[in-house]
Amino acid sequence: MAGAWLLGTEADAARAPAKAVLVAVREEEDAGAPGTELSLAELRRLADTDGLDIVEQVVQVRGRPDPATYVGSGKADELAATALRADADLVIADGELSPRQARTLEERVGVRVVDRTALILDIFAQHARSSEGRLQVELAQIAYQLPRLRGQGQALSRVGGGRVAGGAGIGVRGPGEMRLETQRRKLRQRAGSLRRRVAELAKRRERTRDRRARNRVPSVAITGYTNAGKSALLNRLAGARAGSADVLFATLDPTVRRIDAEGATLTVTDTVGFVRHLPHQLVDAFGSTLEEVRHADLVLHVADASAPDALDQITTVHGVLHEIDAGEVPELLVLNKTDIAPPEWVAALRRAHPEAVPVSALTGDGVEELRNRLAAWAGSHHR
Repeated sequence: MAGAWLLGTEADAARAPAKAVLVAVREEEDAGAPGTELSLAELRRLADTDGLDIVEQVVQVRGRPDPATYVGSGKADELAATALRADADLVIADGELSPRQARTLEERVGVRVVDRTALILDIFAQHARSSEGRLQVELAQIAYQLPRLRGQGQALSRVGGGRVAGGAGIGVRGPGEMRLETQRRKLRQRAGSLRRRVAELAKRRERTRDRRARNRVPSVAITGYTNAGKSALLNRLAGARAGSADVLFATLDPTVRRIDAEGATLTVTDTVGFVRHLPHQLVDAFGSTLEEVRHADLVLHVADASAPDALDQITTVHGVLHEIDAGEVPELLVLNKTDIAPPEWVAALRRAHPEAVPVSALTGDGVEELRNRLAAWAGSHHR
């Protein structure tokens, strides 16, 4: 169920399911490219994860997004007719809209308009379970909302009043620059308070890492594209049930487990999955959590071998790892879901990445080889 932060009010969020229209702008040379359809398919998965019912899809081919309406004036009218015909509750753009684009398009279409970033933030708000996760999500939402305050007084009540921690709704609808400045000040104050609380939790996690280092326990961080099967693989390595939720961003809060790999003991941390165009607000807000990756002795990069764009997903993950200063951490690539991946796809991935370990977290195939590789690494790491 899409949350109040995305839809606008608690009453809106209570309706099931909300109807959404997807819209994308593609340059002419990219209009027929596989990446275009894959990006829209991923947006559809994101919307489905957030409990939305996708009723229509509109693609505009033009040189570049229109600075005022994103899709252009004529297409905006067509989009308005589509939303009206489908009785849609909101429109979701496959990209990040500027405040001006979102505001103008919303006026033209007549329903709430959000972008990919807002959708991902809403999913994170839904899935964060720990207090730290909720704090970090709210911090990311505030960072996203601050530049979008002007002309969106109603939207202000979503920050701090939807799924995220923080309690009181701090946006009160009202005219005038003075009211806007008051709202900005309250949001900045709230953000400052959140950063201090997140920093305190980060220090606590740092002390835990220091204890592990003193005890010479090798640390492994599982990372990868969202829904690649990271949690299922961790469960399999730990001897627990291998199944996990088949949704995007099922894991937001780090889970640390000790596992034995052929006599070697190591800690394995499950971390948040990455995605194309991961909002920079989230990367910043989750900085303390992502330190688990930066400070790991090894990154266990899990890729979905059954994904048609697996190579692109691997590249996306490498980009995020460099963005969070974890690009130099040693990496072991794991090709998961080989039980459902076409053999020729797995073979192509292994040609591109000869050191990768093919596994199936679901069936257990290849997991023993992975254990052996981890044991060999742990032994050489602590000689």
